[in-house]
Order: sequence, then C-alpha cells, then structure tokens
Amino acid sequence: MGRLIGYMANRTDRLAAALHQERAVVAPRPSIPPAGAEGVPKPVGWGLGFYQNGEVLHKKRPQLTGTLDWEAVARDVVSDCVLLHLRQPTVGDFRTQNTHPFRMRKWLFAHTGTIERFSAIEESLRASLPEFMQRNVRGTTDSELLFHLVLSFLHDAGHLDAPAPREQIVTAAIRSAVALVDRLCAEVKAPTSQINMVLTEGRTMYALRRGGPMAYVERRGIHDADIDEPPSRTKPTMLRYVMVVAEDVGDLGADWHSLESGELVVVDRQLDVHRHAC
Repeated sequence: MGRLIGYMANRTDRLAAALHQERAVVAPRPSIPPAGAEGVPKPVGWGLGFYQNGEVLHKKRPQLTGTLDWEAVARDVVSDCVLLHLRQPTVGDFRTQNTHPFRMRKWLFAHTGTIERFSAIEESLRASLPEFMQRNVRGTTDSELLFHLVLSFLHDAGHLDAPAPREQIVTAAIRSAVALVDRLCAEVKAPTSQINMVLTEGRTMYALRRGGPMAYVERRGIHDADIDEPPSRTKPTMLRYVMVVAEDVGDLGADWHSLESGELVVVDRQLDVHRHAC
C-alpha cells in the first residue's frame, strides 16, 4: 500500500478543502494486517512537503499505526504547491531520513514502487552522482537515490539552480535517470522497475507513471455543499487546482484522467497540463 499526491493551485488557503473534495480518490485505504497479526494494521509513514513564502518546508511522521486523515494533516498548510506521501516501506526502515518527500535545495520529490534488485545496483547509482550529491543522501531508500539521480542530470545540464528550469530540460533529466536505472537493472537481470514519481521546484510539477495506477484532475471551484468559502472582505478568487494521485487510488470520477504507463504529466504555474511520452 502507498499513496502519492501532488497538488498545484492558484490559491494557498484551500488544500484541505481540495483534499476533502477529492476524498473518494485520495483517502487512505485500511492497511492489511501482516501475516500472523490478524487485526493489527501494518505501520505506515507519511510526509508532506510544501512551499511557503519562498521556503521549502516539511511535515513528517516516519511511523504511524492507525488511521491517517489527510485533511487534518493539511489543515494548517498554507501553500499552492504540495506533495503528500503515504509510505509502506519496501526498501529502508522507518526513520525521518527515509520518509518522503525528499528535498534538495528548492526541489521536492516523492516516489512509490521499488527499484528491482536495488542492493545489486545501489553502488553504481551512488557512483554516478557528483560528490556533493552523494553527501546529501541521508537515508537508505532507493527513492532518495532516484531523486538525486534526476538532479544529477539537471546539474549536468546547468539547470539544478536555474530560477525557472525549462520544461524540456527537466523532462530530459527524468528520462535519463529512468533509462540509467533500466540499464543497470538489465545488467543484473532484474525486471523492469516500478517508478511512479512526482518532482517539483514549486513552479512546475512533473509526474511520471511507470507501473501502478496514476491519474489527475483539473478543477475549477469547490462543488461540495458542505465546504464553505472562508469569509473575505473582497470577492475571493475562484479556486483552481490540479491534483495528481498515484498508487492505491480510490474511485475515479468522470473528471479524472488516467495516465498510461510510461506517460509523463507536466503541470505549469498557470495550471496548464502537458502530457508526454517518457
């Protein structure tokens, strides 16, 4: 079980309302008890990364047994660009350093799935990173190394710290990182890895489906009758947002668009959605 949610909006004050509106899709499903522990849910971890007043911030809980309420977690978050991640580990134990989203400088990243035979290619992946990126890897997950692998290609292209990285440069870095993982996996005769990821620098969001389900929705306004618009002295701007959800998705309504495996979605600051093959 896992869940990955990316959110970009034109307002900073309505994340919890948007999560409530999309609750049929994003609400975490009950976890399955492990073998021999009937009635005891599997522990999970959760993390939330967001941009606020020019800063990149985190809220994380590495281990949780019980029910996760995304709306409660997000209630005090004021941001128009957010990543949320529910983690049931396949690589790496429960600790803050292994909890998504991962951050380097202005970049945030979260991933679901597993790089196959990771232990056999981990050393090669690390060796492909510049030394300063190797030092920035704090945990033991395949996901964090994948994140830095994408950033290493951005660094090679001179766009790691660009104020507004070009879309084609970032998509090329994602493709190059995935291609390198595939090549290394093939060398050790591992099957194709599942790589569902979301990457952002706060202005543009990149979501890749490779494996499990992924879908997105474009919304104009809040349509649930039980969600009120907060009081304002001036007429508030109508909320617009794009939400991307991966992995254990719930019931997709007619407005949701499913991605094909190998498809990359880019959401820009104007909330326009571009779809590419990857």
